[in-house]
Amino acid sequence: MRWTLKPIPDIEKVKHLQGALQVDQNIATLLVQRGIENFEQARAFFRPSLADLHDPFLMQDMDIAVNRIEQAIQLNQRILVYGDYDVDGTTSVALMSSYLRNYTENVICYIPDRYKEGYGISYQGIDFAHDNEFDLIIALDCGIKAVDKVDYAQKKGLDFIICDHHRPGPEIPKAVAVLNPKRPDCNYPYKELCGCGVGFKLIQALEKNQGRGIEFLTPYLDLVATAIGADIVPITGENRILAFYGLQVINSLPRVGFQAIIKEINKKKLSITDVVFIIAPRINAAGRMEHALRAVDLMLTTDPKEAQEMAHAIDRFNQDRRETDKNITQEALSQIKSLKEEKRTTTVVYQKDWHKGVIGIVASRLTETYYRPTLVFTKSGEKLAASARSVKGFDLYAALEACQELIEQFGGHKYAAGLTLTEENYSLFKQKFEQVVQQQINPKLLEPEINIDLKLDFKSITPKFYRILSQFAPFGPGNPAPIFMSDNLKENGFSKQVGADKNHLKCSLKQSGSKHIFSGIGFNLGKHLQDLLRAKSCSAVYSLEENEWNGQTTLQLKLRDFDFKN
Repeated sequence: MRWTLKPIPDIEKVKHLQGALQVDQNIATLLVQRGIENFEQARAFFRPSLADLHDPFLMQDMDIAVNRIEQAIQLNQRILVYGDYDVDGTTSVALMSSYLRNYTENVICYIPDRYKEGYGISYQGIDFAHDNEFDLIIALDCGIKAVDKVDYAQKKGLDFIICDHHRPGPEIPKAVAVLNPKRPDCNYPYKELCGCGVGFKLIQALEKNQGRGIEFLTPYLDLVATAIGADIVPITGENRILAFYGLQVINSLPRVGFQAIIKEINKKKLSITDVVFIIAPRINAAGRMEHALRAVDLMLTTDPKEAQEMAHAIDRFNQDRRETDKNITQEALSQIKSLKEEKRTTTVVYQKDWHKGVIGIVASRLTETYYRPTLVFTKSGEKLAASARSVKGFDLYAALEACQELIEQFGGHKYAAGLTLTEENYSLFKQKFEQVVQQQINPKLLEPEINIDLKLDFKSITPKFYRILSQFAPFGPGNPAPIFMSDNLKENGFSKQVGADKNHLKCSLKQSGSKHIFSGIGFNLGKHLQDLLRAKSCSAVYSLEENEWNGQTTLQLKLRDFDFKN
């Protein structure tokens, strides 16, 4: 991997903050690197406050959306809460429907079928709303490009409120209200909300309009935190506040459905990473393997017995999903090798019978293997559907825009997107996408990079240092867990390969000239055992974590990479 050590920030700023906070220089340096330069900024960072959330009415169309929902409640109109089938969409539907049911019984949830209807607002969903005499559709985590479908709904006498966070197209749908901080005409101060975050701002506005404070909404924040983690949005600004308090809810009084999911997890305190790898995959698995409404039902139930039964079913879906994505990944890797495409700038693969529900996961796995922009296609009805993933620093969405004459429909973010096209355009698209990426990408971006915050001596790694460091959480994009490097390290005995396939490395490292010794765990670094044993010394890149074993808690290095000196 390519190691990039971040520049040491202005030493005067570091010393000023060090004095103001009474912390050591390493902590002050890490904070200044994150843009925290004074006591007030540090207070906001270490003690996030719900009072610091922005006024929801700063969002374009918020007042219109609030008035229309209040009108629907007053007139006893039927409301369809419509959301995408991923974690962000299903948590959004659970949040909005459970909130509205405090004020009206006329609320029904609708999630499109991944296979029959596809992503986003569908004509089938609009027909369902019309046939069942709904008056208002609130669409969450989708809809910003549904210009024709909103027009179709309008002709059927249906009103739409759209709560989305994806990039708008050239035209905004003519809905009653379109809430999206990424709208060009929206002056909302924070642009990085997820779909569930936009939904939360709407219920915050509804509460504020009734003269109630934000404290009444904290029980919904476990849903928001889960969506923030799963949708890989920056954990900065409002997202950091919402994730911080959402994790508190998850760890103290989570909804019954979440309790059922985490019941068997032997962990005292869940982090945002645990939410991403424990809760989110199970929620996602329902939509991938059966129907996402199963996940919504789990998040809405208040019956512990029912929740346990639902959680068991969803866990089985997750196990099936893991087996399916593992098999498809192997088939995709074989396809790349058989076509002799290892040297391309992009990965584009297709097989008509691949499970549509897991191609996004497969795209992520292929990106990890070849580290280049990746699309995985399967057959979906008469069209081909793909999930796309990018590498750090490359705008995949912009590359797809450059190929849009060959695409039927697409949407997403800089690093992840979905699209459909006709089968006859597949080869042309594959060729054009490769050309576009070759022209647009900096070759350096095709080499995995580790950004290192600080060079650290082992003597600096103390329990107090780690306690302060842990308060930097929740970690994620925009606020990653600090990464360190240390030089002049030597293997200190007890190193071995671990794991069922001996893929991982468990080791003990000592720094030259120091009495400090730390154990380390390196996932997928087992291949480096002999290099470590033979090396005269090495440098290592790592983050810090606590390891609990036999009732004892110690600090250990979570190893990322080595540089060996022989």
